[in-house]
Amino acid sequence: MTVETLMEGIPLPLMVVDQSRTVTLTNSAMAEVFGRETSGANVVSLLRQAPVLAAIDGCLDRKTAGSARFIMSGQSGENVYLISASPLPDDTAVLCFEDQSRQEESEMMRRDFVANISHELRTPLTSLMGFIETLRGPARGDVDAHDRFLTIMEQEAQRMNRMVSDLLSLSRVEVDERIRPRDRIDLASVLRSVIATLEGKLSDADITVAAADLEQEFSILGDRDQLTQLFLNLIENAIKYGGAGKTIHVGIQRLSRDQPLRQPAIQVEIRDEGEGIDEMHLPRLTERFYRVDDHRSRDQGGTGLGLAIVKHIVNRHRGRLEIKSYQGVGSRFSVFFPAGP
Repeated sequence: MTVETLMEGIPLPLMVVDQSRTVTLTNSAMAEVFGRETSGANVVSLLRQAPVLAAIDGCLDRKTAGSARFIMSGQSGENVYLISASPLPDDTAVLCFEDQSRQEESEMMRRDFVANISHELRTPLTSLMGFIETLRGPARGDVDAHDRFLTIMEQEAQRMNRMVSDLLSLSRVEVDERIRPRDRIDLASVLRSVIATLEGKLSDADITVAAADLEQEFSILGDRDQLTQLFLNLIENAIKYGGAGKTIHVGIQRLSRDQPLRQPAIQVEIRDEGEGIDEMHLPRLTERFYRVDDHRSRDQGGTGLGLAIVKHIVNRHRGRLEIKSYQGVGSRFSVFFPAGP
């Protein structure tokens, strides 16, 4: 077995560097990293980053194994690699590239999540502690203050309860995301049920729903509870941001073929007549805790997790979510599900 054959059998990108810092041998996985063949290249001009070159120098000059973090920038963003340099008996060194991008992205998401949830819970907790201190002290005998403060405390407690509930929902849908649903569900039936559930909120907000074709059957393979939650979140958002006296339009139709899904699909569209959303915000709407208008969202009871939950439910059903919005006209949320057999 030759060295070349052995290197090709290893899935990690590998390159061998000699004393003149020339790349003498690579495997096909290495070519995928740089998008080209790198044999014959000078490793100093190829890698360029000081910690990586120091690890290579230590390996070639002192026969000391080392490692360093290597960041490669490309059109699709940055990839992060851990490069391990190991000396070989013929005075060369083998470099192994291990992609750390996913791990670093996960760690960044974890840090951001902890920071966000700490911030989200700190505000209502600070308010509660302040009101409790006031009720025990200066406002101890003030009945009006008691009623006013207890109302605000109840609102803050409800806000934390919604936050915990949405976090649990998000956790559940993330766990289930890779498990494809197998129950046959009628989407029109789910939409009728959701609209009936929200009649009170629609009436309070002075908003009407115009729904078409909900008497027909549009069945997919799905999870009824999650689909109910998906449409509850989307229609509740339309209620919050649609505006009093306006109409929410709910539509459903069969598509002979959805190009992104590459198969027949069922499209559910929920459109409001609100102020609309600036185009710059649209790519980030499904991020956890992302809000276009932070204060307005909080005042209306938003947790910043609703569309993140929607995204994961859509992913579990192997569908896709499309968001379009025009300022002064309204927003349109379209969900496309594979129609199946």
